[in-house]
This record gives sequence, C-alpha cells and structure tokens, in this order.
Amino acid sequence: MILKALKVSFILVLGVFLMSSAASAQTSSEAPQTGAVVVTVMSSGGFYSALEELAPIYEKKTGKKIVLISGSSMGASPTAIPARLKRGEEADIVVMAGPELDKLMDEGLAVPGSRVDLVLSKIGMAVRAGAPKPDISTTEAFIRTVLAAKSIGYSASASGTYLAEELFPRLGIWEEIKDKSKLVVKDRVATWVARGDLEIGFQQVAELLPVSGIDFVGPLPEEIQKVTVFSSGLAAGSKQVAEAKQFVQFLTSAEARPIIIKQGLEPAQ
Repeated sequence: MILKALKVSFILVLGVFLMSSAASAQTSSEAPQTGAVVVTVMSSGGFYSALEELAPIYEKKTGKKIVLISGSSMGASPTAIPARLKRGEEADIVVMAGPELDKLMDEGLAVPGSRVDLVLSKIGMAVRAGAPKPDISTTEAFIRTVLAAKSIGYSASASGTYLAEELFPRLGIWEEIKDKSKLVVKDRVATWVARGDLEIGFQQVAELLPVSGIDFVGPLPEEIQKVTVFSSGLAAGSKQVAEAKQFVQFLTSAEARPIIIKQGLEPAQ
C-alpha cells in the first residue's frame, strides 16, 4: 500500500516537472518573437515634431518601437546631441543639421558615409497669439521690426547661431539689439513668446508651428533666409543598424512626405 502511494506521488511530481519544463521552454522560445525591436532616435527640434507624427505610423506598420530623444544640433547645453553622445548616451539614429552631423562623423560619434539628407528647413518668426503681426516681407521691413521689438528670442541651435553670429552683425544691427535679445536654451523659442516673455521669436519654422499660443508671422525674406538641411546618420555603436536603416528609408518615403510638408518642411529627396 505504501509502495503504491509512493509510486503515485512520484508520477504526479514527475508530471508537474515535465509540464513546468515544457512551459518554460515555450516561454523562452516565444520571448524573442513577442519582444519588440527598439530603435532610439536622437533628433534636433527642426525634425522632432515630424518624428512625433511619423514614429507611431511606422510602429503600427512594423511592430517595432521608436524611442525619441530631443536635443539641439549644437551648443553648450547638456541636452545637445553632441553632448549626449560624448557622455555615452546610446542611440541608433541621430537627426540634426547636416554640417553638425558631419562633425560627429569626424569625431567618431556617428558612422561615416551614413548621412541621409531628409528635409530643408527655413527660419521663421512668431508673435504671441492675438498680437499684431509685424511686416518682415523685405529686408528693410525685417530690420525695422527687429529694431522696434522690445524683446527678441532666438534658439541655441542652427537658426540662432546664424542670426546672432552672421545675419544681425551683417545687417549692422547686432550692437543695437543684443541687450534685448535672449538665447533660449533647452526650450522652444515659441514657448517663451506664447507666455509673453518675449515679443518676437525666431526659430526653424517646423519648431514654431506646433506650439500653441503663438501666431506664425512668416519666414525670413528670401534674400536673408538661411535654409538648413536636416540629415540622419547612424550613431556609432548602434545595436540596431539594419532596423535603423529601415526607419530612415521610411522617413524618405512617399508616405512620409505629406506629414513632413505639413510641418513646414521641404523633403530633401
């Protein structure tokens, strides 16, 4: 009787063990299939809003996960893309002003030869919602507007560098306006304009349009406009090279074009 009970117990224990082993094996084999591939993209503001719309579409199509990290193309901010990469933050793709991407490639922070030009971006001006829209249709009108403004905002990235270091000095007005001009770091210029902290603000058009509480005045006149090419590149050390390339292909596809244009950008391809 005791022997029979022991045999039954042994069979029950063995059955539980085999079922547990089978379940474990099944879970192990299924895990790689259910775990989504993650592609991390560091992007400057000029293309970030477009990515916020494009990434969910790509995720739905492919089942892959796109993680977006914001940072400027240049500057001393710790959130700037070069600063993030230099302190070891991981990324698969970087999207930023083309010349600054080339510098990252020279420094070994991005893969040489991986640059893909995505969009052309213009600089624009904004005022607080409901405020009068000054005339900036010509260079002369632009100068009058800037001189008359009580406060001026510009970004810590490509557009702001052009304004403060090149355009305003070339127009001969920098000395008159520098004390009322604000370099906006780690934030969109339009956010400051919307709060009423700045009367007028300049940034890439694609960085102004998504912000509520502002009215878009228009782009700079063509004769003083600065068109920036925003490009993608593979980050050095990317663990998802093939998947990153596939996402970049999507960004240059016909499907992505209407969304890019809606953001105030011009597709480069």
